[in-house]
Amino acid sequence: MNKILSKTYFSERVARLEVEAPLVARARRPGNFVIVRVGEGGERVPLTIAGADERRGSITLVVQAVGVSTRKLCALEAGDHITDVVGPLGRATHVERVGTVLACGGGVGIAPLLPIATAFKEAGNRVVSVIAGRGREQVILEEEIRRCSDEVVVMTDDGSLGRAGLVTDGMSLVIDRERVDMAVVVGPAVMMKFAAALTRRHGIRTLASLNALMVDGTGMCGACRVTVGGRTRFTCVDGPEFDAHEVDFDELLSRLGAFRDEETSGIK
Repeated sequence: MNKILSKTYFSERVARLEVEAPLVARARRPGNFVIVRVGEGGERVPLTIAGADERRGSITLVVQAVGVSTRKLCALEAGDHITDVVGPLGRATHVERVGTVLACGGGVGIAPLLPIATAFKEAGNRVVSVIAGRGREQVILEEEIRRCSDEVVVMTDDGSLGRAGLVTDGMSLVIDRERVDMAVVVGPAVMMKFAAALTRRHGIRTLASLNALMVDGTGMCGACRVTVGGRTRFTCVDGPEFDAHEVDFDELLSRLGAFRDEETSGIK
């Protein structure tokens, strides 16, 4: 059982949990994720690690209440325990010095973007971050992103914070004025699809952190399969990051919608 050390809210449906997990905190790298379970019969939920504190032996998770399981997780309070926290899982981000990195995150995707942007900055890159959300409440971790970025562009659909527009509008502002050597995109699949189309047109190498449906997280069930470069890959063991220009995002979007009714109704 893993104790929740602290809990804060970004909005009514998005919570930040600091969870006691000393072994994960020590071993995790940017891009890794964990699978958590609430209750003995609970669903296994994959969550990217948004941060870690080795001294406190804790990891930070950002959870959006979407379906039954994530609502249960968000309902827990400091002092409560998560039944299982398994990880770190997945392949860590390959970080190198490339020049200028465009780090792009949408909604709760800003949380997993944070350790990746931090790592690229620590490797000596210029990091320009574009973070976006539907409105002010959906733009999370802005101050933390600013601390690891040379510049931050904030976009909101309704213009309530930063500039009015989509994440791709913010990306275009940067691409049109300076050389970008690499991009990283994390967020809703549809956002990553259009971000990848934009960088493809400009010949910018791009990584996308995928949010495919998962069950076991170890490559055994095949539920998280995606098509990358015409080949079937498993997000849990081959990813979660892939060359964004080779991902079949239409297939991914179709698979993500397979259990939408069950997620919202609670039917298992």
